Amino acid sequence: MDPGGHLRWYHNGTLPHFDQAGVFQAITFRLADSLPRQVLTSLIREAEERHPGDEAAQAEDRHRRVEVLLDAGWGSCRLRQDAAAIAVGDALAHGDGRSYDLLAWVVMPNHVHALIRQHPGGVLASIVRSWKVVSAKRLGGGRLWQRDYWDRYIRDERHFQRCIAYIHANPVQAGLVASAERWRWSSAFRAASPSGA
Repeated sequence: MDPGGHLRWYHNGTLPHFDQAGVFQAITFRLADSLPRQVLTSLIREAEERHPGDEAAQAEDRHRRVEVLLDAGWGSCRLRQDAAAIAVGDALAHGDGRSYDLLAWVVMPNHVHALIRQHPGGVLASIVRSWKVVSAKRLGGGRLWQRDYWDRYIRDERHFQRCIAYIHANPVQAGLVASAERWRWSSAFRAASPSGA
């Protein structure tokens, strides 16, 4: 899982991103209404104060704190509806095997986690954009998703296993189910169900 070679980092004005074929990526994206702007502004300011001049540490700090708030169930939590969760699950599967391999995923009430392995030619921003566009169209259009997304490339086997465990445990951590296999909108449920569906 060593990304090797040149690490292709870029900054789109909001968050730093990493993009390279063959890399395993953990991705989080969320509904547009999942956190109020004033909360996000406060998180940004506090991260800058805690980590002056260190953009990577600031982004990591914000991400950890946003995860806690998302699990608290802010916003409309539209993805709690079966039709919405199905649309997102289908969108995640849409490019599986072509632009990426979908290894683990969970659709939470107001955000989504996915672990993929990028294929050659599979551009991360395009992959995430396709998930958002396909699911939003299926749910009637309009602004459904936050503009950006969080990504983290997987550094080694231990990181890979921790990431899968985190994705599968997210509904349990959020108090939605007692065990990961009981959350219908996840790869943990699919793996545990006899039909795989």
